[in-house]
Amino acid sequence: MQIIGCDLHARQQTLAMLDTGTGEVVNRTLTHEGNSVREFYSALPGPVRVGLEATGSMKWFVNLMEELGIDCQVGHPATIRAAEPRRQKHDQRDAELLLKLLVEKRFPSIWQPSKELLDLRGLLLHRHQWVRLRTRIQNALQAIALANGLRRGSSLWSESGQRAIASLPLATHTAHRRSELQAMYAQVRSGDRTTDISKSWSKQANDPAPSC
Repeated sequence: MQIIGCDLHARQQTLAMLDTGTGEVVNRTLTHEGNSVREFYSALPGPVRVGLEATGSMKWFVNLMEELGIDCQVGHPATIRAAEPRRQKHDQRDAELLLKLLVEKRFPSIWQPSKELLDLRGLLLHRHQWVRLRTRIQNALQAIALANGLRRGSSLWSESGQRAIASLPLATHTAHRRSELQAMYAQVRSGDRTTDISKSWSKQANDPAPSC
């Protein structure tokens, strides 16, 4: 088995690698150029376990490990720092510390959502943005309608309500805003995007999770 402590940075990663069969420890630095990272990890004889400290730019690497079927554990930064009394950071020493924690089974792993779950979260965020956009447009149109004596309540969003607000005699700039807002509202409402997204979310949420 290969156990790897990985000190991950934006342009490179420093590794401390233990072969549990031979007891050999190898240190190396791997640059993030081209397909070098994929080629290196895909060539390792399995099984492989990699441990790294959680960072904001790690997602591409975690996704790659998942794709390659490599056990990738992400550690809590504060707990990892607490295991090293020396304050000054050093890439190779940090990689060796990660390896040490993995080997001693003291690695402070934190839960990571799967790629499928992250995709589902993105879909929910997308729906939320559509709802917010639609609400802002409706509020602006409602304000124009009320300011000009048109009180239709929820029926303002029907076809007859939209025709009623379109027929209001307005000042030049207000009329221009109304036209733009109505065009935007028609685009947001066309095909009922929020309903489509909700159906897609429900389908994904009810689908059985893929086996690991």
